[in-house]
Amino acid sequence: MKLLKELVEVRGASGDERGVRDFIINYVRKEQSKWKVQPQMIFGDEFQDTLMLVFGNPTTAIFAHMDSIGFTVGYGKNLIRIGGPKTSEGIQLVGSDSQGEIETELLVFEDEDGNRELQYVLDREIDRGTNLTFKPNFRETDEYVQSPYMDNRLGVWSALKVAESLENGIIVFSTYEEHGGNSVGFCGKYIYEKYGVRQALISDITWVTEGVPHGGGVAISMRDSGIPRKVYLNKIIELAKESGVKFQLEVESAGGSDGGVLQKSDLPFDWCFIGAPEDNVHSPEELVYKHDIMCMVELYKYLMKEL
Repeated sequence: MKLLKELVEVRGASGDERGVRDFIINYVRKEQSKWKVQPQMIFGDEFQDTLMLVFGNPTTAIFAHMDSIGFTVGYGKNLIRIGGPKTSEGIQLVGSDSQGEIETELLVFEDEDGNRELQYVLDREIDRGTNLTFKPNFRETDEYVQSPYMDNRLGVWSALKVAESLENGIIVFSTYEEHGGNSVGFCGKYIYEKYGVRQALISDITWVTEGVPHGGGVAISMRDSGIPRKVYLNKIIELAKESGVKFQLEVESAGGSDGGVLQKSDLPFDWCFIGAPEDNVHSPEELVYKHDIMCMVELYKYLMKEL
């Protein structure tokens, strides 16, 4: 899990993913000689901070978002949420500004009108517009890993593990997922027009619920706030059964992902969210079982061969 720990330590709140992208580029350059196929890397200003890895003759793309939730420093000591982070008192936050590295903690209080206000605790003022994210605290046992930003550094990690043996396919490392801006639209358009790819798997992390427990295997989402096309979803489930990999079916009424952006685009993309379930969602204590993580990697490997 060394790579996962390193990914968690790279700061990358929504809109500020360049560091994560560059970490992945350097990792691919270092490791790809050991992979079955060396991919073409596509990135640059015209793709903002996204990165695409193209292997062989692709028919299916994996989308994994690189960004995380966090906070932006506003006026004075006020903090503004990026995405939907948990906001418990005393959460440790890190960042950097023109004055150097920052380590602070979250202060939560209600104003006289009952509105919940967020501030940082520090003996100096942080530059306005600075991003703060949860302080890394990676823990691993024989059964699980626990850390901030399993969502979605674990989805990125899984995609990189699949890349080691991938012969044909595309991996899209996307941005802005946690805050709704997203880059999936133009990446999807690019791979549809250039490679004819219109099938997607969403490598992201879901939540533990009464129907999706730890240890039940990777979750295949039949729906969340978006609804995958039934024909494609049924095909995924049948292939999952053939694979012998342990999986569980998720049905939710809320939540979204890169798949929802594909669904709302004018592109004829089929998509399906497949990811390990985590507890303590969007907090510094996100918890995922290793068994479910390994099921996620193995199912992606099988699907990318068969789709």
